[in-house]
Amino acid sequence: MSTKNTTRQVDTEIFGREAHFEYSEHWIGYALVSMRVVMGWVLLQGGLTKLVTYLDANPENNWTASGFLLNAIPEGNPLTGFFASMAGMPLIDILVMWGLTLTGFGLIIGAAVRWNAFWGAVMMMFFWLASLTGGIMAGLPVAHGWVVDDHLVYAALLFGLGAVGSGRILGLDAYLEKTEFVQNNRWLRLLLG
Repeated sequence: MSTKNTTRQVDTEIFGREAHFEYSEHWIGYALVSMRVVMGWVLLQGGLTKLVTYLDANPENNWTASGFLLNAIPEGNPLTGFFASMAGMPLIDILVMWGLTLTGFGLIIGAAVRWNAFWGAVMMMFFWLASLTGGIMAGLPVAHGWVVDDHLVYAALLFGLGAVGSGRILGLDAYLEKTEFVQNNRWLRLLLG
């Protein structure tokens, strides 16, 4: 393994404008792995804290999204009725618990990162919609400001992790992509990375 710090230059077009920048391969790798693992941990612990209530065999302690969907959606949220309609649906509870847990675990180990990043971002966008305190005419306010909150930041981070294929850096995707099965199925390569 080389310890040489290689600097690369990128020349690209973003939003119709030319962009040029240099980056260090060495440090970008550390940054991507740390962001992937930290984001994975945020999702994993969110899912495990909900999932563990189902594993204690006491149905009275079971976590459910109903309390949040009925009582914690901010007043003025234009989607209050939509979220309230999902309260009490076991499928919603299962999707949240297992979605957070498996997405977080997949990010931590670097497996199917594009797939996990996509679904993690979808979850974050639903959580962002639930935090709206008004609609477009109100300037899309959220509980702690306008437009941007932690869920939107997480969604953008997950998009970036999937876009660069961060599972290839100290992750299982680097090994999975070399298998004959993945090599013969192009669609699988799109999920990994």
